[in-house]
Amino acid sequence: MHNKILKLIRENDLDEAALYTRHSVYSNCRPTIFTCNAVLSALLRQSRYSDFLSFHRFITQAGIASNLITYNLLITLYCECRKVDTALEHYKRLIEDAPFEPSKATYRVLVKGLVDNGRVDKGVEVKDEMLSKGFEADEVVYGFLMNGFAKDKDGDKVFELYEELGEKLGGEVTKGIVFGPLMKGYFLKGMEDKAMETFEEIMGENSKVKMDETAYNLVLDAFCKNGKFEEALKLFERMKNLHNPPWLLTVNLGSYNVMVEGYFLEGRYKEAVDVFMSMGEKNCNPDIISFNNLIELLCNHDLLPEAEELCGRMSEKGVSPDEVTYGLLMGTCLKENRHDDAAGYFTKMVGENLRPNLSTYNKLVEGLVQVGKIDEAKSFFDLMVQKLKFNYASYEFMFKALCDVGRVDDVLKIVNDILDEGSIDLNKDMQEIVKDGLKREAREEEELDTLIEQKEKEKEEAKRREIEEAERAKASAKAAVASLLPSKLFGNKEDSKESAVFSGITDTVSNDETQGSGEIVPEGNTADESGSKSLDSEQATA
Repeated sequence: MHNKILKLIRENDLDEAALYTRHSVYSNCRPTIFTCNAVLSALLRQSRYSDFLSFHRFITQAGIASNLITYNLLITLYCECRKVDTALEHYKRLIEDAPFEPSKATYRVLVKGLVDNGRVDKGVEVKDEMLSKGFEADEVVYGFLMNGFAKDKDGDKVFELYEELGEKLGGEVTKGIVFGPLMKGYFLKGMEDKAMETFEEIMGENSKVKMDETAYNLVLDAFCKNGKFEEALKLFERMKNLHNPPWLLTVNLGSYNVMVEGYFLEGRYKEAVDVFMSMGEKNCNPDIISFNNLIELLCNHDLLPEAEELCGRMSEKGVSPDEVTYGLLMGTCLKENRHDDAAGYFTKMVGENLRPNLSTYNKLVEGLVQVGKIDEAKSFFDLMVQKLKFNYASYEFMFKALCDVGRVDDVLKIVNDILDEGSIDLNKDMQEIVKDGLKREAREEEELDTLIEQKEKEKEEAKRREIEEAERAKASAKAAVASLLPSKLFGNKEDSKESAVFSGITDTVSNDETQGSGEIVPEGNTADESGSKSLDSEQATA
């Protein structure tokens, strides 16, 4: 079963892998946490965060206990989703509740997530906590922190961490991930010769520094960001020549992303796209995030046709556009006065069951209103009002846009829907906009007040009918219950016919009971008397 699921993952059929694992939970061969972690890891690699959380919730409810790798994957996910506080909560839960301790990998993913989200100082705190728990100084953790301070243009902190690491390791640093940030620190301080000297040392034949793809990428980034693009090109070619998976990995998706950004800094846009699309030669596959980054770069450099062409080529790499992709293209179309194309991208987004956010919707509607396309803006309002949770600003903008062109009746209809559904309160600002629109159309402002009063009366009437229906249902239920119970249980007198019937029944029952108990019934007792006594005794018992 485990091998079958791994095979599905290698074939990129993650939906089937997750479904097969779920079904296996109810079979006589339940999956272990190791199998579940394989599925979670595959979902995380493809940024399928909602599917990840759904699957994790399922295995938790199924009683499959998480292990350390599960916690590390969860922390990584929340860091990638920019929910760092949630990631820290899971780390705290791991420390306090889990029957195992965190590992170096835990601190690596957490510190990297903190640095990527601009929380370098918090990353330093986590590093100190790692050391206080008896872990040795980890060069990877220090490398992430040094790179974070380099991004913040704080060269002094870079050198301070490097010296601290050297002291804790006895003066010998052997992991290459530290030296890219160190070179950035030298560049920040204007010490270009020292940076190049460091590069020559780590790349020399007698160097003991171990370089992997991450270490190379940081050096590439140091070159690209500091005017050394030709050196970056030479290093990139060297990395591709050394790349020999699975024995030696020197190139990954991040390498191509760094080079793409470097090409853009040099103004060589076409070459950037060519390099990006050539990554398949080294068995690297771009993900949706990489595509979106390149599309954003193209859009920011007024290369919308090239961005649209790249979007059309996503299928070549097995990637589909998402909300961010369409949002970037839509926003750029609005800037270039291609409003119909912008509306088309938004429509395509909705048609593909993607979920545009409120910001994307507002951007489109504002753009359409600015060029006088009120009908199109109103149609998108009607389309999204049930799908998005509009805020006051969204309603106010649409109210004002419609009132400005004299479509007050449309505004009143929206107000009517708001009052019916109760999705949002009709605040004073919204009411002022509507009244101002009515006034400009030479209509009575009281129309709005009348509509509000009418809706309040309708709600009160509906509430009254609901209460009456509940009371009737309650009375009907009581009557039904009373009809099913013998009236003797309530102490009511029976008429003579009912007494006779009950007398006949209880006479038989009484005789059977007296016979069964061995008692002798006196001859003088008649059936009516014994039946009456029996009924009296039943009534007393009741």
